[in-house]
Amino acid sequence: MHFDDRLATVLRLPDGAIAMARIQYLQLVDILGRLPVQTRSAAIDAAMDRLAVLADRIPAADRARLLHCSPLPLTNARLLAVLAESDPSIAGAAFAKAKLDDAQWLALIPSLPVQARGALRHRRDLSPAVETLLDRLGIHDRGLPNISDQVAATGPAISDEAAGSRFNKPTGDIGVDQDVSDDVLELLDFSADPPPPTLLSEWARARAAQKRSPAPDKFRDLVSPSATTDPGIGAIVRRIEEFRRARKAYASAEPAHDAPRLPLGDIAPGPSRLATAIDFETGSHGRIVWAEGPHAPCVVGLDLAGDGGEAVASALRRHLPLRACLFEIDGAPAVAGTWQIDAIARFDPANGQFTGYHGRLRRPAAAAPAAVPGADEADRLRQILHELRTPANAIQVAAEIIQQQLYGPAPHEYRALAASIAGDCAHILAGFEELDRLAKLEAGALDLEQGSCDLAQVLAQTVQRLRAWTDPRGSSFTLPEDLTLPPLPIAIERMEAERLFWRLFAALAGSMAPGESLSLTCHEHAGQRVLDITLPSALAERDAYALFDSIAGERGHSLAAGMFGVGFSLRLASAEATAAGGSLQRDGNALRLSLPTLTNEVTDHSSMANTSY
Repeated sequence: MHFDDRLATVLRLPDGAIAMARIQYLQLVDILGRLPVQTRSAAIDAAMDRLAVLADRIPAADRARLLHCSPLPLTNARLLAVLAESDPSIAGAAFAKAKLDDAQWLALIPSLPVQARGALRHRRDLSPAVETLLDRLGIHDRGLPNISDQVAATGPAISDEAAGSRFNKPTGDIGVDQDVSDDVLELLDFSADPPPPTLLSEWARARAAQKRSPAPDKFRDLVSPSATTDPGIGAIVRRIEEFRRARKAYASAEPAHDAPRLPLGDIAPGPSRLATAIDFETGSHGRIVWAEGPHAPCVVGLDLAGDGGEAVASALRRHLPLRACLFEIDGAPAVAGTWQIDAIARFDPANGQFTGYHGRLRRPAAAAPAAVPGADEADRLRQILHELRTPANAIQVAAEIIQQQLYGPAPHEYRALAASIAGDCAHILAGFEELDRLAKLEAGALDLEQGSCDLAQVLAQTVQRLRAWTDPRGSSFTLPEDLTLPPLPIAIERMEAERLFWRLFAALAGSMAPGESLSLTCHEHAGQRVLDITLPSALAERDAYALFDSIAGERGHSLAAGMFGVGFSLRLASAEATAAGGSLQRDGNALRLSLPTLTNEVTDHSSMANTSY
């Protein structure tokens, strides 16, 4: 590369959020750490100053973690000297990533702080000359000593007699031993007789405790003999642990619930178990004649034809399979509620006569709430997108250099390939921008600009712009005839409204079949301007929940203004409408766009005559 503007690009990044500050810190370390040490420029000095500013904002533990996560070695001695003056954890992480030659180490080590020199004791790849310099500077503890050498250096172990002469053997009474603090003595000196209970529940607990385990006389009665004969602090620690266990055993008669219990040995009733699945068989008339499980008596005799609703009754009359049919049972608490029926018809193999159904009753699964990315998830997504933009930008710049022949002539085949690559990179970067915008909108980190505009005017201009696409295909949007007669002000800035309407209608226009026409109606309801748009036949066939999802393998149409498909474009339009105070939802075979209005006037345009644009 003849131009290296990476530092300028990173320095221009916003660092308002702490996550963006971490990204900028890591990128500056990666770039500066690979520069030659003799390189000097205003951008490098500005980057060093920015590192100092970021160091005041980012905790030391996070900076050390970022240095450990960096995949590139640090070969710039100037940057290492700056990092060595920080926290010891940062100096250790920097030296773990350092890769210098002997001359650079010998020049750098004397200028390092004393605590930073100690971080080099973990390096095992230093040359003898560098190790000699460290020894001369007083850094001798590079690594842990050998265990055998340590034992040999300390001499033979102390004998039991010598150890006994140094410590007084405990007498068996903790109060006599002087090694125990007054707080521990106060903790151990507890009364065996608890205070008299004042409530029925306390009396019941104390009564049960006396029956289960007799109250200890004193703590010394609960201590094992070994604890009273072993000398040293270890014996005292063991006695304290045994005291704690004894106190827990003394107070172990806690009932499983808060209600008072009489001392009659009664047992609290356990929670009732609800049935979750029951296999069954019916007769030819749809009545359950057999069921399996402990709750079988509760369902035998139920009439599926009479109690299951018209859909179940119609399927039973035609002997059709029952798939996910809902059935309400009124009965015992274990089986009461809504059930889902899955069953198939059975026929006599001898004469083919219908004999009934065989199936299963199961509780319907609770609908999972829609997953809305939180602030942390959206922040991680934006970090990933930022990391992906860097190589995409670099590829695009290189392709444009070749295509424009900035550094000299290039073959036409290479220029054509470079132009295609530059276009693909621009398409990818546009997709990254849409992903970033969606993540911010769904996490509530981005607010649309406040303002107002005329919905009718924006809608008419958008449809007019799309005629260059729809007219050659014979497709069209059908608008109300006098849509623009009364102004339809909405509480959204005009540029945001134009972006929303273009994204939505471009996605719909790109999905229309040749000759297809989509009708639009507009009215006001509950302070919202409501726009109903008929779905194209290709989108109307999709499941209601899959309309706003990206389909695997689907490539976005150029008119849909997105690389992730129509579903993603509709989801982004829905997020923009929600951020503006409205919504975008599917209503049968139509999309309903609601945007906040600025007036309280109720004007119904749904009955207006229609004309084609």
